[in-house]
Amino acid sequence: MKLFFSFLVVFALCALFIGCSSTKKIEAMKPMPSDNTPTVYKTTTSFINMPVEIPLKEIEIQLNKALTGLIYNDSILNDDKTEMKIWKQAPIKLTEKNGKIQSVIPMKIWAKVKYGTDYLGLNDTREINLNGTVTLLSDAKLSNWKLTTSSEIEDFEWSESPSIVVAGRNVPITYLVNPTLRIFKSKIARKIDDAINKSVDFKPMVLSVLEKLSTPFQTSEQYETWFKLIPSELYVTDAVLSKSKITMDMGLKCSMQTIVGQQPANTFKKETIVLKPVSKMPNKIEATVAAVSTYESASRILTKNFQGQTFASGSRKITVQKVDLWHKDGKMIIALDMTGSVNGTIYLSGYPNYNAVTKEIYFDQLDYVLNTKGVLTKTANWLLSGMILNKIQESCRYSIKGNLDEGKKNLLPYLSNYSPMKGVFVNGTLNDFEFDKVELTDKAIIAFIKTSGQMSVKIDGME
Repeated sequence: MKLFFSFLVVFALCALFIGCSSTKKIEAMKPMPSDNTPTVYKTTTSFINMPVEIPLKEIEIQLNKALTGLIYNDSILNDDKTEMKIWKQAPIKLTEKNGKIQSVIPMKIWAKVKYGTDYLGLNDTREINLNGTVTLLSDAKLSNWKLTTSSEIEDFEWSESPSIVVAGRNVPITYLVNPTLRIFKSKIARKIDDAINKSVDFKPMVLSVLEKLSTPFQTSEQYETWFKLIPSELYVTDAVLSKSKITMDMGLKCSMQTIVGQQPANTFKKETIVLKPVSKMPNKIEATVAAVSTYESASRILTKNFQGQTFASGSRKITVQKVDLWHKDGKMIIALDMTGSVNGTIYLSGYPNYNAVTKEIYFDQLDYVLNTKGVLTKTANWLLSGMILNKIQESCRYSIKGNLDEGKKNLLPYLSNYSPMKGVFVNGTLNDFEFDKVELTDKAIIAFIKTSGQMSVKIDGME
């Protein structure tokens, strides 16, 4: 009798211990409620190659905007015995000629020339007026986004006869200027080069485009997700002039973040962007994007997976009524409310994984933690059997194909004649997504997907 009583006491203590232990484990697994602080997921570094095309006409437009009225003013006579002022009289016209830029510039030139010797004051000055159209032939480089030219005067066409000021009167000197124009040619060409080099700098415009591209945009209102591009380095090759357009390769090294929660701030700072000239770069995009699935949406999908299914072994069977998901310590917790031979809730813990063929998230290395009502040990052992667990595991999966399609759909508008600012157009293509990794947060399952493709930028019609 004592032996039987002792056995009952031990059995009761074991049952009590098992019940308390299960409850503690379940409470320990439940995460604390999430706050509204955005959760940041930093992906691997991405590289975006963007071949850039600038029509020569666009250079012409920007040059005419930059150079108006008085385009050069040298008021110091003593340094080189020449003062000079150059006015642009009408729009500059640019064309390509044998790989060089031919510039036709209607201009007015005023020069004061000092000649003679300072010895005993034996010197004099003369003012010269030139009014006509100058044709320049320039070797042009667009290096690090700045246009530089090295020009030679190809032709002068006078609209008014060149004159020299004598006693306050303009006296025509065409017969003198034409044979001696070589004295002024190099000086005038150099002054025009100086004006161009100081005026045509596309770098501020490029940085403005990057700033706009770095502005976070919402990818899913339902999931409260935002995409953020963080540029770190900008590469550019020297430009080539051909077929009346300037082409170069631009490369952007950046990181991409998907943020769940509040809209993130734009942290772009122009002064932190590293600009690097390079000789060449790969012609491709290597980017990582994120497919986001909230636990709420995943729970609804898994609940549908279990509807109408009964898991049986011998005379025992269970039916899953509802599924809930959450995250704890790098694992997924899957709560299954069930009826049948076991009434109550069981908890499965495991690791998320991805099937690239079916594009499904599934859960690997699943294991049980019981929280049931009045279940005998042998029933629990039956539930813990590998056969039932394997059957349940087959239904613990769901497709993220919709998420991938949505992610690609969200990116495509930025590759179809997208204009971040007036006169700048972005076009490109994306290849299929390839799975990279899965990360868990308090709010969602994030499947990181790699993609590749091509992109191009055309600058035409900037303000």
